[in-house]
Amino acid sequence: MADAAGTGALTRAAVAAVDRTSQLSDILALGDHLRDALWRVESASLQSLDCSGGLVVAGMGGSAIGGALARAALGDRASRPITLAREYGLPAWTTPETAVLCASYSGETEETLAVYDAASAVGAPRIVSTTGGRLADGARSDGVPVIPLPGGFQPRAAVGYSLVVALEVAALVGAGPSLRTEIDVAAARAEQLVGEWGPDSAEDSLAKSLARTLHGTVPQIAGAGITAPIAYRWKTQLNENAKYPAFAAELPELDHNELVGWQGAPALGRFSAVFLDDTDLHPRVRERIRLTCELISGDATACETISSVGEAPVERLVSLVLLGDLVSLYLAVLADRDPAQIDVLHRLKAALTARDD
Repeated sequence: MADAAGTGALTRAAVAAVDRTSQLSDILALGDHLRDALWRVESASLQSLDCSGGLVVAGMGGSAIGGALARAALGDRASRPITLAREYGLPAWTTPETAVLCASYSGETEETLAVYDAASAVGAPRIVSTTGGRLADGARSDGVPVIPLPGGFQPRAAVGYSLVVALEVAALVGAGPSLRTEIDVAAARAEQLVGEWGPDSAEDSLAKSLARTLHGTVPQIAGAGITAPIAYRWKTQLNENAKYPAFAAELPELDHNELVGWQGAPALGRFSAVFLDDTDLHPRVRERIRLTCELISGDATACETISSVGEAPVERLVSLVLLGDLVSLYLAVLADRDPAQIDVLHRLKAALTARDD
């Protein structure tokens, strides 16, 4: 068990003492998940569609993040709009020429079920990605194609699947090119980085060192461009795995407001900042990262700039996703918290269900 100061060894044994359902195994298997996701999309035998209205990816939590990451990975290679629907309805402009990907790992997410019905009412072509539940039942009854996901994960641990499904569906509906080659390269890079950052790595490896730096602080994660949705992924992983309050922001916007707020941080508690950098960010944004970290360094408990690894966009994106997942798990170990425990989310869902009865 890690000590209160967060100085305990982050070995496999230390992780296993807290990680009772082996969430670590799912994180380390990211490369395999990316490859398996390609096979699952192919096995679904989806038909190509020419959707001039683009693609809406509907989902919540871990099921939604794939759409956000896919949109960032495509960047200016996207030929049509790719929009997220993290709510009970579709964008008002959705037409029958807009494809809708309904992603719910459990198949029981009430917001996504509502969007599935809304897409039907609009006459928009639908594709479903799920392990089962009412979403799968309804799709099969309606003749809507289903991309089957493997069961047994926490939804957030299926990030590799949600990313690949969104990328492949975007290609199938004409919203962007196929990135299969990039996905294969990203899978190989993830396996390499597991060796560098995983539990068998040195105690001063990047993931372990960063976890110790952030331990006992309220992390503020910032990104821009391709790293903006990754920053949000880090925030949600810190929330769920480590049970940390954490927040995400985007540059350059945060330099027009949040920057000032750091002056009050020392009086409120221990706050840390992590900036996610990438070689493709606008040069002025990269300069903003350097200057912002410099300006808040006196008020932040820690300020770190972390760079992506790799050449192609998907590879670089996956490198930062993997790093954030590992950091969140190591923080759970340092805080002696089971990363799989999300009882408060279940209580919320139960309370909502009780109000419906």
